[in-house]
Amino acid sequence: MTTHTQPASGPVPTEADWDLAPNLLDGAKELTLTAEQCDLGYWLSAVAQGTLRGGRAERGHTAATPDHMRADGPLREALVLELGNRSLAESRAVSVLSNYVIGAPGVTEQEFFVTQVVDEARHAMIFRKHLVDLGIPEQDLLGFIARQGEDYTRRVLNPIAEFATTVVRDEGDFIGAVAVFTIVIEGVLAPAAELSERKWTLLDPAASAIARGASIDEIRHLTVGSSIVRDHLKRNPAYRPRLIELIRRGRALWDELPSEEFVLEREELFQEGMFQHTELLDGYEVFPGCKLLETTPKQRYDLAERWTDDMAEARLPYMGIPEAVDLIRTHPR
Repeated sequence: MTTHTQPASGPVPTEADWDLAPNLLDGAKELTLTAEQCDLGYWLSAVAQGTLRGGRAERGHTAATPDHMRADGPLREALVLELGNRSLAESRAVSVLSNYVIGAPGVTEQEFFVTQVVDEARHAMIFRKHLVDLGIPEQDLLGFIARQGEDYTRRVLNPIAEFATTVVRDEGDFIGAVAVFTIVIEGVLAPAAELSERKWTLLDPAASAIARGASIDEIRHLTVGSSIVRDHLKRNPAYRPRLIELIRRGRALWDELPSEEFVLEREELFQEGMFQHTELLDGYEVFPGCKLLETTPKQRYDLAERWTDDMAEARLPYMGIPEAVDLIRTHPR
């Protein structure tokens, strides 16, 4: 795996550069970043003055929202659902990760998770602001998001948040909690974010850019979390059974959640909406060799799950737990 190390006062490191950073899947699989590298100084320089420069700090993009995305219809509805639920998920991550800041064993880990809390809060903010771009009234924005995502919050977000919070706060296992967030929560959700960036590229460049910026941050979260777990396991090999147990618990929980139901609901809307813009998408490949117009909602969902498997096959052996790959995989070898 490639390690990028540059001083906070130097040029923007590649992994934080808007134009040069790899996509989420490649970055999460190939890069090595540590909490020591990604300290508060790194964040203030590389992220705040690097990734977010040029007007991206507040809105997450510099693109205009196309008129067709403000028109009532399935395409707009799909994005409104996606942004609303992702905003709720990021806000919940802020609450959960605040416990990681409290439970951090040292200043290095504490500083990193402070930056991650800020990242997740900013993601929630820019998702909300794009809803306003799409015509959702700003005066009742939070209420609208909460009402729309009430079922998603109750059936998906609450169980995940309770699990991660229990591990770090009630069980007092900081490393285990990092593993849960990195492997189970972000590791499973990240590929869907990659898909979002790709499928909105031509239909809503602003939404695609928002997903791009969030993915650049997620590379850092996934790689640093992996390094924290890896280094602890190297120092404390007797921790391995506990780590495997937590991954097993996390995977069992994830299998019980109706995530597919919520993803497919908006993918069905997206499917209907994209066929209203075939002239815009003609020939566009969501990934090499696969035209977006030729995909189905289930195929896109399955693609994101296969990306999850690919990430697990790269990052879990790096962490020192190759036996956990089969626990995370959603598709048999």
